[in-house]
Order: sequence, then structure tokens, then C-alpha cells
Amino acid sequence: MILVSNLTKLFAGEELFSGISFLINPHDRIGLVGKNGAGKSTLMKLIAGYLEPDGGKVEISGGRSIGYLPQELKTARNKTVFEETLMAFHETLKIENEINRITQELEERKDYNSDAYLQLLDKLTHLHDQFNHLDGQNRESAAEKVLKGLGFNPSDFSRPVAEFSGGWQMRIELAKLLLRMPDLLMLDEPTNHLDIESILWLEDFLKNYPGAVLLVSHDKMFLDQVTSRTIEISLGKIYDYKANYSKYVEMRKERLEQQQNTYLNQQREIAQAERFIERFRYKASKARQVQSRIKMLEKMERIAVDPTDTSRLHIQFPPAPRAGEIVLELKNVSKSYGARVVFKNIHFTLERGDKVAFVGKNGEGKSTLVKIIAGQTGFEGYMRLGHNVNLGYYAQIQDGMLNEELTVLETIEQEAKGEWSSIFRIRALLGAFLFRDDDVDKKVKVLSGGEKSRLALARLMLKPVNLLVLDEPTNHLDMSAKEVLKEALLKYDGTIIIVSHDRDFLQGLTTKTYEFSNQRVQEHLGDISDFLRAHHVESFRAFETAQLKQPHANSTTDKTKSPKEDFQKKKQHEKQLRKINKQIEQCESTINQTEEAIAELEQQMQIPGFFDDPHGSTIATEKHASLKQTLQKLLNEWEQLHYERDRLMGD
Repeated sequence: MILVSNLTKLFAGEELFSGISFLINPHDRIGLVGKNGAGKSTLMKLIAGYLEPDGGKVEISGGRSIGYLPQELKTARNKTVFEETLMAFHETLKIENEINRITQELEERKDYNSDAYLQLLDKLTHLHDQFNHLDGQNRESAAEKVLKGLGFNPSDFSRPVAEFSGGWQMRIELAKLLLRMPDLLMLDEPTNHLDIESILWLEDFLKNYPGAVLLVSHDKMFLDQVTSRTIEISLGKIYDYKANYSKYVEMRKERLEQQQNTYLNQQREIAQAERFIERFRYKASKARQVQSRIKMLEKMERIAVDPTDTSRLHIQFPPAPRAGEIVLELKNVSKSYGARVVFKNIHFTLERGDKVAFVGKNGEGKSTLVKIIAGQTGFEGYMRLGHNVNLGYYAQIQDGMLNEELTVLETIEQEAKGEWSSIFRIRALLGAFLFRDDDVDKKVKVLSGGEKSRLALARLMLKPVNLLVLDEPTNHLDMSAKEVLKEALLKYDGTIIIVSHDRDFLQGLTTKTYEFSNQRVQEHLGDISDFLRAHHVESFRAFETAQLKQPHANSTTDKTKSPKEDFQKKKQHEKQLRKINKQIEQCESTINQTEEAIAELEQQMQIPGFFDDPHGSTIATEKHASLKQTLQKLLNEWEQLHYERDRLMGD
């Protein structure tokens, strides 16, 4: 379907890729992995045609379409959410307008037997087929379904796009891309701004997607759920594994170990042969054996061990200045956006040295509260930073936090003071965050999401602070970089607030967990493992999935139901299941009848001279289009019934 052939890309005269090749098949589910800066986003942009390669090419067969969602996207629209989403159907709208134009022209013409009239009829039939193939009649319901799946409420549909944060605008762009249904769907970190409900919905959508999918993600579970093939980029080369992420990690380890063992065995064999040659080179009785070993070494295909990327972040936060015993105090803090209440009457106090995690579903107010603490947004109530508290803030979305017209070097130079003002210290700092050589001259606007994250973290090193507020700091970091950041935070002697969905990252890092739910914040002592154990789950995904099933977190389960009530409930459940099964059976029967009617009509339309009768052919064409539309509605209904049955069977 899509062939990447000997692709080479240079940056600042150095090779990022060198002659990489692979094939993307029509139904592939590929996870693209590698360290930050390895070139994952660049490879996607090359395939999408956003960048030109310096060597090789990308071959796209049969007019296949490609859709690409980058990590970051600027959208400042005047349209409403629903109007903007419907822009995904621009091709459908164009076809619909053309159908209306031709239909009107046919009504006005009288030359029913002319070639021009018959050509218009053929074109109209073709357009109707295209329109039905694109499911044009159902575009609004499809848009509504995808928007809801990505977390939008119906009340959001009429709001202007400009009112939404960058993360929610990315969801709109993702919705548009999913609705376009390209043959190859490329998503760069699609889960960064999604909550668990939207992630689960997206997983199901991608599993059933009719085309190919290429993903970049640092969410291991998401990759495992969606992908069945993993392509690793490392030091300009690619390694292709027919496996999901977890299996790829095992296979990669086995491959490198096997390769290392084979290499060492060959080295021992070579050393042994060379010792024999050196010892008996001038001994006539051993001349034949010596020559045999020389020829063996000449013919031997030398095994090379694949190089591994050992580059690593070096993070060490400056010592925290001494602060007062009370670092942060909140009383009756509330926040609303118009009629929507995010949270109300929040009370808590942080003491010096506290390490706190904010957890909960997206939209419950975690990022909003850290913005309040960082002085980035207004609120109602009382908040006070303690004596001598210096705050360092890392925002989840870096838009507006970094000047995009500055270079990497200028960004740090602008903030550097005192001992950091030396160019040697600045370059050493940037080198520790993997910005080396010409990397420092890149403008912020061309950096990848991972590079912006590293630059924002580097800025935090310039000024000693005693309260670190970090909002999803691991979103754009690879697995290795997450570990380094965690190690640095464990050594940090100040107070920390972290918003994160990453259990591995939080485990052992924090001493308190604040749970955001139903406009309230509840304190739990202990780290994230203690918190999850208290909720009888093993992961954030399980915790948040349980929240979805029980949206009112404060309600308690009634464990005192009588056997009679349990029997009645079971009986009602079985009744609903029987009803759904009957509806599915009826729906399948109607689908079969409709498909037979379409097939019969298409056979008639293939009979020579069928279109000689303009009136009859027009009726047949319209009937064919109507049947196709009916069939699509039936298939949608059948899919919904199966969804309902699966839900009932899971209860």
C-alpha cells in the first residue's frame, strides 16, 4: 500500500535517517517507537508529505489517502465545535452540491435520449455511489458519535472552538481526522490530552478501523491494546517486529542478547584461529592447517552487534531554598467557567517537604488547580503561598509558555542569571538535556513535543525553587527520560505537586494523593500504590474505568439486597438479553433482504439498453441510492445492538 524506500533525512548536515525501508500494508496496526529525538515525528511528516526527504522516496499506491495528526496543532477558529467538525466532510458536501446541481439540470432538460443527457445520468449514478460510500446522509450523527467518544458533551457542540484549550482543540482535530477515514491514519501521541474514557473509546475505534494505523505513543497499555507490529527507530536505522509493544520489548532483548552471544562466540573462534596461525606460521608440518585457517578467516562473514542508543538525560534540580513550615494553604477555593462548576470549596494545606499527586479523570479540575496555584488563572476563595516560597511551574501544554521565535539557546540565555550566565554553563545544561551542537540553534517553533518538554524542564534548573508544580511532565518523554526525571525528583528536597496518569512514574515518588471527583478533592495518605489498593484496583486504567461505571464516586454500593431482589434483577437482565437477541435476529434478516434487493437491482442495471429509458433508469437509480442508504442505517443499528448486547453480557 505505502512503501518507504531507502529514506534518508538530514538535519544540520547530519543524518537523522540513513536508507530506511519498510512497507505499510492496508490493515497494519503499527507502533512507532524510539527515544526522544530519534526521528519518529519526522518520519511521520515525511510519509505525510509535510517534509521532503534528502534521499529515497515514499510511494503511495492507487491514490491512497493519508491523514496525519501531529503532537501540536494551532487552531484558532470562529466556527462552533460542531461546524468545525463537519469540515471533515468537505468532500461529501462537494459531492452533495454536485448531485443537487445535476438533478436540477436533469429536471429542466427535455433531451432525454441525447448522449449529453445520458452522460449526466451516468455521472449522477456515480456521484450517488460515492455519496453513499462516504455515508453522506449520516455525517451529522457520525460527527456527534465521534465527538461524544472523545469526551465532548452535547452542550459543547455549539460553543466556539476558540473557547477551548489547546488540548480540547486537538480533540476536535482528531475527530475530524477520524471522520475523514483516510487509508493510512497517523497519530502522534494521540492520548496525551485524553482521559481514560476517551482513550478506551479510541482504542475500540482504532481496533475496528478499516485502514492502516501508524501510532507514536509512550502509553504502553494503549500500544498493546491497538498495535500488532512495532517499528523501532534507533541511531538512524529501523528494526521491524511483528508484535505489540510488550512483546517487542521481550523480542528486542532476546535479539540483542542472542546477537551479543553470537558475536562473542565468533570473536573467540577468530582469536583461537589467529593464535594458531601466529604460533605455527613458520612450521612446515603445520602449513596446510595454517592456510586452512587463513582462508576460513578471509571467508568468514563478520558478525556486528547493532549499536544501541545510550544517550541519556542528566537532570538534577538545584537545592531547594529554606521555606516556612506551611508551603501552601487553600480555603474555600472554587472555580467555574460560566455555568460549569469545576470544583468548589476546596481546603488543604501543604507542609514543607510534602510530595503530592493529583489524580482523577480529565475535566475534574487537576490542571485548573495547578494553574491557580501557579498564578495562571483566577478563582474564588483564599490561597496563600508560605514564607519564602519560590514556585517552579511546568505546564501540560507549552503553548504560550515558550517564545516560539527564540532559539533553544536564546530561551535559556534569556532566563540565565548569575552563575548560569556563562555560555559554557548554558551549553553544558543544554547538553545534559540532549541539545547538542547545532540543536541549540533550532527555533522553538520547529521542536517536537518531546524537545519542548526537555527545554521546559531545562528552564526549571536555572532558578532554585522550593515548590515544584508539574502538570503531566511525562507526556512527551520516552521511557528512559521518565526514569531519569523520576530519579531527579526523588533526590529533590523541596515540595512537589504532580499531575499524572502514569502509575509507574508516581509509584514511590509521592507521600499523599489528592483525588479529584464530583467537584471535590479528597486527601489520601500514602503513594499511588496505597491509593489504588484502597480502591481495590491495580492500575489507573482500572481505577478510572471503575469511576466510569460508578459516576457518583460518593455513593456506596447497597450490599444488603435480598435474594428475591437479586432474582428479580437477574430475571429482568435475562429478559433484556432475550429482547436484544431477537432484535439482532430481525435486523440481520432485514439486512439480508435489503442486500438481495440491491443485488437484483444492480443486475437489472447491467442489462444492455437499461438506461435507454430515462424515466425508468432515473427511478431505478434513486431506488438504488435509497436502498444503499437503508442498508447503511441497518448496519449501524446492527452494530449498536451488538454493542448493547456486549454491555449487558458484561454486567
